[in-house]
Amino acid sequence: MSTSVASQRSSAVSRFASPIALVALMWVIQFADAILPGSFTGFGLRSWDLGSLPGVVLGPLLHASWAHLIGNTLPLLVLGCLVAVEGAARFWLVTAVVTVVGGAGTWLVNAPGTLTVGASVLVFGYFAYVVVRVFSPRPIAHRLVYALIALIVIVLYGGSMLAGIIGVSAGVSWQAHLFGGVGGGISALVGGRRPGGGRRGA
Repeated sequence: MSTSVASQRSSAVSRFASPIALVALMWVIQFADAILPGSFTGFGLRSWDLGSLPGVVLGPLLHASWAHLIGNTLPLLVLGCLVAVEGAARFWLVTAVVTVVGGAGTWLVNAPGTLTVGASVLVFGYFAYVVVRVFSPRPIAHRLVYALIALIVIVLYGGSMLAGIIGVSAGVSWQAHLFGGVGGGISALVGGRRPGGGRRGA
């Protein structure tokens, strides 16, 4: 019995360690950016610039300021952990899809030369995943639980998510928000089963 409890605790730790590690990496990068000469934001995603395509991956890890990072940290942790409930493998798969779809859409739709950085693409992707997975092909009991979680998430974050697409201020990329959400929705609809047959927790 104690072995089973220990195994469950280990599984939970391994799941939630993923979003925590991702956020911790962003903070480490921001500290390094503050200490070292120059600015890391130049490694972000610059639209229509083929040389900046690595920014698809690097852009979400970079932030223009401490306020930018702090504003993304809490929703990233909350929504990231809700995605990670399904396992670390699922979390990283969703993260990868959101990063690629969100980055590609931003690169194509934004004005040429526009530099985009920040984890909000992931925040919007995780939000969309949590909401849309209610409609994915899963057992009814799971879908009911997901529906309750999605309702709570919509109440908490729905207004700010909508404003982040149709009511953004100058200098904020609605494109990253929109296409991040598209990536999250795709992840939820396509990934009806957990990687590895649905039995692996991490």
